[in-house]
Amino acid sequence: MNVTSNDAAAPPSPRDRHLFAPGRKRILSIDGGGVRGIIALGFIERLEALLAGAHGKPVRLCDHFDLIGGTSTGAIIATALALGYSARDIRDFYVRMGPKVFRRPWLRLPGWQAKFDAEALRREILAVVGARLLGSEDLQTGLGIILKRIDAGGAWIVANNPRAPYWRTPADGSFIGNCHYSLANLVRASTAAPHYFDPQIIPIIEAMPPALFVDGGLTPHNDPALALFLMTVLPAYQLLWPLGAEKLTIVSLGTGTYRPRFPSAELRRASSTTIALHSLTQQIAESQQLTLTMMAWLGRGGSRWPINSEIGDLAALEPPFGALFRFLRYDVRLEADWLKDTLALSLSPRDLAAIRRFDNPGAIELLADIGRRAAARQMSAMEVDAA
Repeated sequence: MNVTSNDAAAPPSPRDRHLFAPGRKRILSIDGGGVRGIIALGFIERLEALLAGAHGKPVRLCDHFDLIGGTSTGAIIATALALGYSARDIRDFYVRMGPKVFRRPWLRLPGWQAKFDAEALRREILAVVGARLLGSEDLQTGLGIILKRIDAGGAWIVANNPRAPYWRTPADGSFIGNCHYSLANLVRASTAAPHYFDPQIIPIIEAMPPALFVDGGLTPHNDPALALFLMTVLPAYQLLWPLGAEKLTIVSLGTGTYRPRFPSAELRRASSTTIALHSLTQQIAESQQLTLTMMAWLGRGGSRWPINSEIGDLAALEPPFGALFRFLRYDVRLEADWLKDTLALSLSPRDLAAIRRFDNPGAIELLADIGRRAAARQMSAMEVDAA
């Protein structure tokens, strides 16, 4: 397999045209969130429809975007899009996958074993990506996947960029080149949320114990937009895409946000494990908020999305050195007031709790409806066409 496309006589692959050709560039970033990924698919379906209307024909997002990346469930969607699947294809996959993956086997010891069977998830991922490697030419555009190495520590932002460090296996065999990594293993690793799924092992050095990876949402990049942007401009990755709101567009898709709360009376009676897990959930949400703050400030906002009650909306604010990119953020707030005021949906406390869980396939239909309503309200033909 030719994974580097360095032969000057050969035409560049679609991946290399997206990554290395000059001109305007576009990034699509997709958050983590389990079954709530169906919300992001509502935005993706709307995006496909608007682009098709603008171009007068169906448009694959792998042809429109030069880099598609995601974390956890976003990694599944990003990989499928990079392979050329449509939003409808991926939606069918989610509807089929949810009940199979998020089904707790009878013989599980709480606290000692993961809640769900990772092999069921792996089988579903294999149904989409097959035996392909990260260097596969079937990937039609740039792809970035966020995962966390737990045995040695560190966030891994792995991409199919043949100019990036560690792409090829060196002559001394000191590590296995990224181009040889199993695409299914990378995606499964990005979705390996502790407590819910076992870690994913990935060989890093021949004849040495493999590394252990867990969910990319446990890095600062559950919203991977900032990590993907840095990958395109930092010298180490040798992409050096042009900067400026007219030269680079970043479209960021959420899977539903809310403020994780824990009543103080219950907190005082909670176990240390419960407090630790709740603190981790809050840290993920706070990391996402920091990413959104940075992206909204560094970029020129075409869609309004308040950071919090203190900072407010940064869409009209640019840094003193000018906007580095155009930034379009689409998401929903899984808060009762927001859903009622914005989407005309009145949910009971029980339904609200159900849609917030990322492991509840029973909520997929309602989440899909939320995603469709939000996409219709937030995405305009003029905004998407300009992107």
